[in-house]
Amino acid sequence: MSDSSQNDTRTPSPPFGYSRVCTLDSDQQLVAVAKFHAHQIRPNRIAYRLGVDIAVVEALIAGELEPKRFADAVASNRKQRYRDRMRDSTERRGTGRYELQQQIEKDFQHELAINGSPTS
Repeated sequence: MSDSSQNDTRTPSPPFGYSRVCTLDSDQQLVAVAKFHAHQIRPNRIAYRLGVDIAVVEALIAGELEPKRFADAVASNRKQRYRDRMRDSTERRGTGRYELQQQIEKDFQHELAINGSPTS
């Protein structure tokens, strides 16, 4: 059993939030975190994928750091995601298309209700 652990050349998993060096400036970090958050990615995965400090990600999501800009960026990304999903639903026909569009609309309204955003 100890022989197999000695032959293991894999590197250990990095801690959450530090998988890579973040090359984004603070404005780019805000935009990137907003995009991931709009797609319902968990904060620890956002930090892991982008290399942004987990404390910064959590502060942005909690509204402790640039709350207005972050909320606007998330809302913009949610609307874009909604438009993209509706556009992609046009590939279907008939009842399947209608049901998919109803589900997309329901999901969008649910996201707005959870986050206290005005409907528009």
